Amino acid sequence: MVRIKDLNKFYGSFHVLKDVDLEVARGEVLVVVGASGSGKSTLIRCVNGLEEYQSGNLEVDGFRMPRAEEREFGEVKGLRDIRRGVGMVFQQFNLFPHLSVLHNVTLGPIRVRGKSRDEAEAQAMQLLDRVGLRDQALKYPGALSGGQQQRVAIARSLAMEPHLMLFDEPTSALDPEMVGEVLDVMRELAREGMTMMIVTHEMGFAREVSDRVIYVDQGRITETSKPDAFFDNPQNERTRAFLSRVLKH
Repeated sequence: MVRIKDLNKFYGSFHVLKDVDLEVARGEVLVVVGASGSGKSTLIRCVNGLEEYQSGNLEVDGFRMPRAEEREFGEVKGLRDIRRGVGMVFQQFNLFPHLSVLHNVTLGPIRVRGKSRDEAEAQAMQLLDRVGLRDQALKYPGALSGGQQQRVAIARSLAMEPHLMLFDEPTSALDPEMVGEVLDVMRELAREGMTMMIVTHEMGFAREVSDRVIYVDQGRITETSKPDAFFDNPQNERTRAFLSRVLKH
């Protein structure tokens, strides 16, 4: 699903991602961990084209994401289509506050996918049922808890029928008691075989749902392994130091 080779990303003179090599298989759940500022979020934002990269190669579902110089003069043919197949859930929920929950979920399928309102609403209600929020469909985001809003954000992404889901610290803005309800939805997606790349500090969740864990350190992937090996026997000294810090809390 994702192939990355020798990828380099700069912000001005700051080298954010350094010679990144990574493949994500269809149906795989890959968890990305690392200290704040290590480049984790930038990596997955490159995967859906929100960030441009300067050199190397990045393919998503067979489509090569264009480099920065290729996008300098406007939208690249095919980029919009591939991005439709990549769902993204952010730290902040990014819901439209003036639209109902139902309208938030149907907007993309109607505007982008060209679905009829009836078809989009039927699909939205199924998805809201799936995330446990069917009874909240006519409410506005401000009337929901943080955990509920994040579940709406997941439903909104799923409404675009993605082949790949990206999660950027989806629980970091939530109160602790709301984290579990969002992780439960993500666990269900993993069980259903959705291809996912997840940036998270929830180490127990990472161990439970991932097929593989990678550690990003100062813009490089310095360790990658199956979850049990990653958490029980990390090979890299900086990985061990990171885990000793985060697992204490």
